[in-house]
Amino acid sequence: DVNGDDYKFEIGKGVELKSGNDVTIIATGLMVEMALKAADMLKAEGIDARVINIHTIKPIDEEIITKAAKETGAIVTAEEHYIMGGLGSAVTEVVCANAPCPVKIIGTDRFGKSGKPAPLFEEYGLTAENIVAKAKEAIALKK
Repeated sequence: DVNGDDYKFEIGKGVELKSGNDVTIIATGLMVEMALKAADMLKAEGIDARVINIHTIKPIDEEIITKAAKETGAIVTAEEHYIMGGLGSAVTEVVCANAPCPVKIIGTDRFGKSGKPAPLFEEYGLTAENIVAKAKEAIALKK
């Protein structure tokens, strides 16, 4: 639990919040909660999703990402900001170098607007439902 007293924050180290073998959801910031919700939704459909919280992009935790890529063979990243140079880019670099597999990136790809968070998250696809859809896409691309 990222809010629990037992959560260990260490710069450059990701934390596996949920184990799984079919797909890995790697999230940061506010999207960690969405990732956990998406994992529950996938579980209801018989898909076992691993969830990793990456709280620091640089340095990135290559070990946890490479292990997840090798073990699940499909990854979705989720971040609530611009994707260029963000979590998705960093994860993709690690995956391509160490354990190539399908990666789907969720984040914003246009200039943001001001407003209430919930409608903006919906507009930009920063939702558990979109994570579920991208997880299924990544799984379908597995060899």
